[in-house]
Formats: sequence, C-alpha cells, structure tokens
Amino acid sequence: MVGAPDVVKPSIEEYSPHVNGNPVFTISDEIGCPDTAFNMASINTNGDLKSPGDPPDKKVAESDAEKQPLSGKKEERWWNTLMQVAVPFFIAGCGTIGAGLVLGTVRNWEVFQNVSAIFVLVPSLSGLKGNLDMCLASRLSTQANLGNMESPREVISMVVGNISLVQVQAIVAATVVSMFAITVNAITDRAFNGSFVLLLIASAVFTATTTCFVLDFVMVLVIFGSQKFKVNPDNVATPLAASIGDIVSNSVLAVTAQYMYDQIKISLWQPIALMCVYYSLLPLWVFIVWRNKYTKKVLTTGWTPVISALFISGIGGIVLDQAVEKYQGYEVFQPIVNGIGGNLVCVQSSRLTTHLHQTAILGILPENTRIVEWPWKTLFFGTTAAKVARMLLVLAMCGQVIFMIVADFIYQGFVSIQFAFGLTYVMCSMLQVMMLLYLAYMLIHFMWKKQKDPDNAAIPYLTALGDLLGSVFLGLAFVILSMFGLEYGNNVSGT
Repeated sequence: MVGAPDVVKPSIEEYSPHVNGNPVFTISDEIGCPDTAFNMASINTNGDLKSPGDPPDKKVAESDAEKQPLSGKKEERWWNTLMQVAVPFFIAGCGTIGAGLVLGTVRNWEVFQNVSAIFVLVPSLSGLKGNLDMCLASRLSTQANLGNMESPREVISMVVGNISLVQVQAIVAATVVSMFAITVNAITDRAFNGSFVLLLIASAVFTATTTCFVLDFVMVLVIFGSQKFKVNPDNVATPLAASIGDIVSNSVLAVTAQYMYDQIKISLWQPIALMCVYYSLLPLWVFIVWRNKYTKKVLTTGWTPVISALFISGIGGIVLDQAVEKYQGYEVFQPIVNGIGGNLVCVQSSRLTTHLHQTAILGILPENTRIVEWPWKTLFFGTTAAKVARMLLVLAMCGQVIFMIVADFIYQGFVSIQFAFGLTYVMCSMLQVMMLLYLAYMLIHFMWKKQKDPDNAAIPYLTALGDLLGSVFLGLAFVILSMFGLEYGNNVSGT
C-alpha cells in the first residue's frame, strides 16, 4: 500500500482515525526498532519514510538546516541549552582540576616512583567513565527522552540491568588494560616482577568497579532529577558523570595501589583474595545481564568499542608516563585537557543520538543529512548540530582559561602562568575539542547508517580519542615551549 526503503519491510496498521486531517498508521520494521507512529505527512510521495512531523516532500534549505530542532520535540531555546550545559560543565571542570592536583601530589608516592606502569593505567581507568558510565548515561537519557521511563517496574529492570552490565564491563576492561600496562612496562623497563602484576590487576579491578558503581547511582539520580525538573538529561547527565569520575578514579587508584604496594612486601594474599572475590562475582553479574531484555544484546555485541577505546587510552597513558618524567606540571594539566574535551563531546554525542532515535529509523539517516560534512558546517553553521557545537566551543575556551589559572594557583600557591604558555595551552585544547566534535558528527551518523546504536558504541571511541589527542597535543605544547625556554614553571625556579 505504501512503499518503503528496501532495508525495512513494514507492516502498516491504522490505529487512530485522523491527525491533522491525515490517517495515522503504526509501522513495525524487521530490524529490531521500536514500533513507530507515522502519519501520511511522514511519508514522501515516492514512498520513502521521513522524520515524523515534516510535511510531505518538504525540502530543507541548507541555509535553514541549523534552524531545525535537534530533538523530535519542541526546540530548546539556546539560552536554556547553554545554562543546562554550562552548570554541570563547570562543576565537571572542578573535578578535572581536582584530578590533576591529585595526580600532581601522588606522583611522588613510593608506588608511583617504583611501578611506573601505574601511569599507563591512569588515562584508561579515568576513561572508563566514557567507555561505561557515560554510555549508561546516554542510554538512559535516550530512554527518558523517548518516554520509556514511566513504569516503575520497567525503570527498575532497566537500571539493574545496566548497572550489572557496567560491572561486567568494568572487571573485564580493568583486567585487559592492566595486562596492557604490564606488557608495556616489561618492554620499556626490560624487567618483569610477578608481585607487581598482582598489584596492578588488583588495583585496576578495584578502582574500575568501585568508581563505576558510584557513578552509576549518581547517573540514575541525575536522570530522574532531570525528568522531575523538566531538564534535558542529555545536557546534564554526562558532564556530571565526569565531574566526580576523574578525581574519584585517580584517588581510588592511588590509595589502593599504595596500600597493595605496602602489603606485597609482607604477603601476596590480599591482592589475590581481592581478585578472587571480584572474579567470583563476575558470573553472577553476567547472569543478571543475560536475563535482562535491556542489556542482553549489549553483553554480546558491545565489547569492540570498549576494548578498542581502552587501547587508544592506553597509548595516551604511555605519553603520560614519558612526559611526567620530563616536564614539570604536565600531570596537573593533562586531566583537565582530556576531561574537558571528553565532557563536551559526550554532550554532543548524546544529543545527536537522541535526535536520531526521535526522528529516524536505525539504518536510515534523516533527510538532507550526510555522514561526511565540511567542518565549518558541523562546528559553526549549516547543520542541526552546529548551534550546540558553537556553544560547546565557547564553553571550552572560557573554561580552559579559568581552569588553567585556578589549577596553577592551587598547585604553585600563586598565579605563575606566562602568556606564551597560556596561549599555547588554550590553542592545543581548542584544537582537540574541535577535532572531537567534528569526528563525533561523522562517527555517530556512520554508526547509525550501519545500524549500530551510537549510545552503545560512539562515546567510548570519542572519549578515548579525547584522551589520546589531549595527551599528545599537550605534550607537543610542552615540547615547543621548552625549545624556547618558556616551559611551565621556569619563572618559579628563578624567583
């Protein structure tokens, strides 16, 4: 009766007489998408499905693309979006400053001095908030915006399943990244210590599971609070996840590693017992996830982005390990650069994914949407994502200047930032954010076209790339400044 794209074979059933003069139908596809209601205005004259709410055969001019709402509901006012993003962004910035100061303090602890592989773990374990917790936040935010979190029974099932899934992923991911750190350390130091292997694995597993468990409950409370106060959870959930993620992760890792380092001098039973407890709980978490309809599919298909992202973050950890030895203050600013970039790209990623869920069918891009666009159109003007991207870039610039000065003041006791360092630092951080936002636009639309839900797959790649790009760009900034004798802290030693 009505034609449709080849990838979808819909069955159409009229369930309501008319809406705005058009008969309304329910269309069910065969690729696992939820039933979607379309009226006749949602179908082109040639039979192609369109985004709900668009009139037939409406062509959106390229100059007007930005004016189209990013959500399938009423368009948010730009000042509402800015306020909703800015408040958690600056809260998250305080967390990244704290994470940098923690790292700057614990770098002189005995365990960090003698087991350099721990520095390789830092970006990967901090990045787990992007791999796991921000994916959970994005999934729940999408469900909230789609109106699927109304039934208490369904909400409980969704939350329990997702928290259990994150625990499974945290145990496996922490084990993998610790083995990566051990291998890198063995190659660079040409030495292998079995007791250090136990220390690294036990510390990584305990840090990952504890941090993720705390953040998961914070995410659930934030999303429920967002619904109650009529705030878009896409704007606040992921930044608030990061607000405590970095500092909690770095603090728990440092304390646990130092404790285990002191214990292995006496006996190895504590790290072994800790590992046995967590690996014994793993089958229980797997069973809960497997029986849950919301997470069963992710358990079997969601591993590639998580593991891939860990190795990308691990490369950033190698950069951190090498830079900490050569450049004073690098470890203070690295979490700030990485955290800010990751926070902002997660906001954009979550919003874009929600927009696709509300306006398109998985595997079919909205009309007039391309996977590859010019950077200008995705960052400044020309697409639906440009308006929010501009806000995020402004926030990034203002935030980096403020966070840089505050971190320097707390670390040194006074403001020691030179103009050359400040300018180079801001330029590197802005380049990182622009690259991340541009890659997010292409990656999310590419995944959607390939019938992969970006809520489960995009954020791990983006936050891992944020860690890698941030570490590399900041390292280049320190190298360039040192060539001209303008490295951070050189005016302090001369006073």
